[in-house]
Amino acid sequence: MPEQRSAKFGIGQVVKHSLFEFRGVVFDVDPEFANTEEWWQAIPESVRPQKNQPFYHLLATNGDSCYVAYASEGNLCADDTGQPLSHPQTSLIFDCFENGRYKPKSRMAN
Repeated sequence: MPEQRSAKFGIGQVVKHSLFEFRGVVFDVDPEFANTEEWWQAIPESVRPQKNQPFYHLLATNGDSCYVAYASEGNLCADDTGQPLSHPQTSLIFDCFENGRYKPKSRMAN
């Protein structure tokens, strides 16, 4: 049985992508890759992440646009700006931004 890894980032944490210029807030975590094979194959092989690591669902922004991203743990690092995102959907999932992270709405929290 493969070893289960713990997620490095938590719900509400702001992260940035190490290869692409975007920041995002984590709103869900998959313990390992859980997207389509087609999606995974569309990533250039030279930067394609391994599947056996946590993958994060993010409300993301790159300065020009806001979107939902799916990114591997190996391509993310903690965002140290302490600044909130300008993503319009954060208020649907999170109550507020304080101390550098978003607080999930109580009805969304586990």
